[in-house]
Amino acid sequence: MAAALTVPQGPLPLNSALVAPRSLTPRNGVLTLFGYGVVVRVNRGHLVVEDGVGEARRQARFARVGHGLRRLVVIGSDGMVSLAALRWLTDQKAAFVMLDRDGSVLVATGPVGPRDARLRRAQALAHQSDLALTLAKKLISQKLSEQERTVLDVFRDRTAAAAIRAARDAAQQARDSTELRLREAQAAGAYWACWRAIPVSFPKSDLPRVPAHWRTFGSRMSALTGSPRLSVNPPNAMLNYLYAILESEARLAATAMGLDPGLGVMHADTGARDSLAADLMEPVRPLVDRYVLDWLTRQPLRRGWFFELRTGNCRLMAPFAERLAQTAPTWAHAVAPLAEGVAKACWTRRQTTRTSGLPTRLTQQHRRDVNGETRPPAPPRQTPPRFCRECGVAIKRAGRAHCGACWLRKSAECMPAVAAKGRPKSHSRTAERRRSETRRRNARAEAAWKPSDQPAWLTEKVYREQITPRLPAVPSSAVAKALNVTRGYANQIRAGSRPHPRHWVALAALVGLSPSAGS
Repeated sequence: MAAALTVPQGPLPLNSALVAPRSLTPRNGVLTLFGYGVVVRVNRGHLVVEDGVGEARRQARFARVGHGLRRLVVIGSDGMVSLAALRWLTDQKAAFVMLDRDGSVLVATGPVGPRDARLRRAQALAHQSDLALTLAKKLISQKLSEQERTVLDVFRDRTAAAAIRAARDAAQQARDSTELRLREAQAAGAYWACWRAIPVSFPKSDLPRVPAHWRTFGSRMSALTGSPRLSVNPPNAMLNYLYAILESEARLAATAMGLDPGLGVMHADTGARDSLAADLMEPVRPLVDRYVLDWLTRQPLRRGWFFELRTGNCRLMAPFAERLAQTAPTWAHAVAPLAEGVAKACWTRRQTTRTSGLPTRLTQQHRRDVNGETRPPAPPRQTPPRFCRECGVAIKRAGRAHCGACWLRKSAECMPAVAAKGRPKSHSRTAERRRSETRRRNARAEAAWKPSDQPAWLTEKVYREQITPRLPAVPSSAVAKALNVTRGYANQIRAGSRPHPRHWVALAALVGLSPSAGS
């Protein structure tokens, strides 16, 4: 699903989407390597990593203390990883994940717990009792509940929510895994039908290069394969890649608990996947969907993040895949209690005289119980980055849809239409009457004011030297409320315009100036 950076044919601008950044630091504990000639080795006790394409190389060196590395993700198979590097990662309790460029998981290895044969034996015998079906029903029920919540919260589709709810209730009565998968498929049909018409926005500068079928979510089934594999548009490519990240986290969680990732409770045994990892993924898939859905409804995508093969298969460019890989801690946090729940269920069914409990290596629930902590730690928050809807430039300020330059240009374009509507209203009889009343009120106030009413210490020199410099720090709304004037006039006063002396007392109080300070 992730493509390597296209090899440039000439010098590229520094802000080009195809030039990888020189810095190479973990973000959210995740470090992603891509390109050609990837190197992961150990030199004098330090982990040395290198990646990139051509001259755009990145290097980093990590000590054993303070490195902040929890996941090392490698995209592609062009490079070298030494055995000493794998040992270094294991000693630091960091996982190593290798993804193929089509998004499939090639390698996922990390810290493992004690390999208790009794737990794996109980896991293997789960299908000989009702344990496997019970666990499968629980996992699917959680998944369908999250899907129903998404349909109600985002799409407001009560019909689809009712269909998913009916499928969930029927799944609880399933007599085997085949019937359970059938109910899940029925719910998936109603769930993904709500996604079809979701618009996919791109910056206006990218639209000439965006194919028409990229501008809506469309079907979850690819036109190339009849399945979700080999997606043909960006949102489905994002989902497939995030599912691959989730699969690696599910595999690591199962291994850390001493389970066999290949022995599933619902998915059939096959050599093409780890069935238990696929089972643990199911309740977390709606969370991944919600993350992508939040991105599609709030922020635009960039054309430079995606690459279309000659077959029409849409893949992610490596820098964007690196950004998505940073969500791994969120999915690891979500899948941890599921892996512990499966391990605990198998452990309690084993035939043994020992009654010791199973360690909670992933969630540390036993430690929190001992310490009296009732609230589990909050999951890492993942929010889509913000980009300008016109030019695609990154925006740092929250709540804005355009960068500064595009905002000024759009404001200038909208100004004639705003003026055409605003000028008649500002010159209406009602507006003229209000202005006349305001002028008469101000004239009466100025005529009634006497210089003798002003405190002796509040002179023009005090106002100019001690009050005026402090006014910019006072909000314009506070100035307008204190003086009973408009916000526009309040801004002029804050900028240095001298108001009528009758306002000086109120302004001195706003800036905190007392008679003792004035004297």
